[in-house]
Amino acid sequence: MKRVLTYYLRPYYLRMCLGFVIKFGGTIMDLCLPWILAHMIDVVIPKNSKKMIFAWGVLMVICAILAWTGNVIANRMASKVARDTTEHVRHDLFSKITYLSNQSTDAFTKPSLISRLTSDTYNLHQMLGRVQRLGVRAPILLIGGILITLTLDPVLTLILVSVLPFIVIVMTTTSRRGIPMYARLQEALDQFVRLVREDIAGIRVIKALSKTDYERERFGKINEEVVKIEKKAGMTMAIVNPSMNFFLNIGLVLVIIAGAYRVNSGLSEVGKILAFMTYFTIILNAMMSISKMFVIISKAVASADRIVAVLDAHDERDLEIMESKAREEEQKQSMIAFDHVSFSYNHVENNLTDISFSIKKGETLGIIGETGSGKSTIVSLLLRFYDATEGTILINGKPIQSLPVEELRKHFGVVFQNDALFEDTITENVRLGRDLTEDQIRQAILYAQAKEFVEDENRGYYDKLNIKGANLSGGQKQRILIARALAAHPDILILDDSSSALDYRTDASLRKELREHFKNTTTVIIAQRISSIMHADHILVLEDGAMIGYGTHEELLLSCPVYQEIGRSQMGIDTEAS
Repeated sequence: MKRVLTYYLRPYYLRMCLGFVIKFGGTIMDLCLPWILAHMIDVVIPKNSKKMIFAWGVLMVICAILAWTGNVIANRMASKVARDTTEHVRHDLFSKITYLSNQSTDAFTKPSLISRLTSDTYNLHQMLGRVQRLGVRAPILLIGGILITLTLDPVLTLILVSVLPFIVIVMTTTSRRGIPMYARLQEALDQFVRLVREDIAGIRVIKALSKTDYERERFGKINEEVVKIEKKAGMTMAIVNPSMNFFLNIGLVLVIIAGAYRVNSGLSEVGKILAFMTYFTIILNAMMSISKMFVIISKAVASADRIVAVLDAHDERDLEIMESKAREEEQKQSMIAFDHVSFSYNHVENNLTDISFSIKKGETLGIIGETGSGKSTIVSLLLRFYDATEGTILINGKPIQSLPVEELRKHFGVVFQNDALFEDTITENVRLGRDLTEDQIRQAILYAQAKEFVEDENRGYYDKLNIKGANLSGGQKQRILIARALAAHPDILILDDSSSALDYRTDASLRKELREHFKNTTTVIIAQRISSIMHADHILVLEDGAMIGYGTHEELLLSCPVYQEIGRSQMGIDTEAS
């Protein structure tokens, strides 16, 4: 919370101060109204002067107008500060999330990041707006009301003030217990969002396997957990208002009894008692507003801590820049080189073990292996989503840690195994915000074998796609994604199982286009089919994160039993004849 108050609110300090001054003035006008009314009843009316009654009446109207105007202007200024501050926080939080390393993303979890970006920033927005509107007005009404009642009747004021310490004790005690409860509530909401996200994404699988009842039970459990925590937090904070009302009503009863005796004894006047009761109502409303703020602040403090935890997390831009070291001549000439690289996601057992290979500019590397063998992990290390646990990865002879992350990734064009299309036109899905011309986009669509269906009578380059490209077939999606990767003519092209939905003819045509138009592009192809990589300059065979074969297609058919088995099962290759 401190960071929010000192960093994000700093540009608005002047505007906030001006709003506080205006709010202060409007609130003082509100406090003057009951005092003027008491003066009229006890002093002006007994003189039976119509001019004086009219003059004091006009003064009350002026005070009411000034109070209304000041409060409206101050409230609008407070809303703008809350809006702009939250926008700044939300922008920085989203930017930070986009740069988080995969380790950090895994640690926070995606549903939690979504929750922090939405509900947590909303709680912060509510707090900033309410504190500026009620945080100034309520204390002024409370303190000002007490001070003015002292001038009216000190004895009655002391009776009223005597109950305030009990209210303060209730508010501080419940707030101290409420903040941790709201933090746990946000964590439970993270799990709730995760489950909903998974179920919506996999709804077809759930229906196909008749698991609707099972998922309903899972949802019911997490929903009950959220309700349970929210109920507990709500019941804890709900103690505040009834307790305040209880103590204030006791004070009110004592004031009325004491006031009646004092009026009867001639120690006070009817107008003062009437004004005193009005101020008592003002003080009561002020205390109610303060109690509501405590609930909002409790939520906001928990949310702010969660937001700041993300903002303070190390991201890819903060990774330590390593000094370049001398490498062997082969590595210096290589576009990509892995030098005894090992990696572990959980830092317990390796997902990759002692991987070493190098490919030169313009060469093609094919990677093949069973599911879970580490193929996509190699891509994650190349793009520096994760850093290698051991060993060195070189790009164009330089350790990737020596390159800023943004500069590093500009070398790449990537099609991931589970890539995303957006609810936009085909052209914008290929461009993806980059400075690309129409000719570059159309050429990329041509090279990716997508021109045929893009230019048919039902589509066009500006045909709008549904979310995740739901109005395209699997093969059409992959061709658009490949076009996106090719459009900027990258130095390194990574195709992670990107031709699985392509027929053999389209796959062969795609490889032909890559050979003819991307001769200087270094290509890494991850595939399940030997036909997609058999023409590569180098083929890496993985099993359980380890290299069990490296060479050309012909070399592996002679030396790698696993590759031989894949060849027999997929293409009926007779390895003995080979």
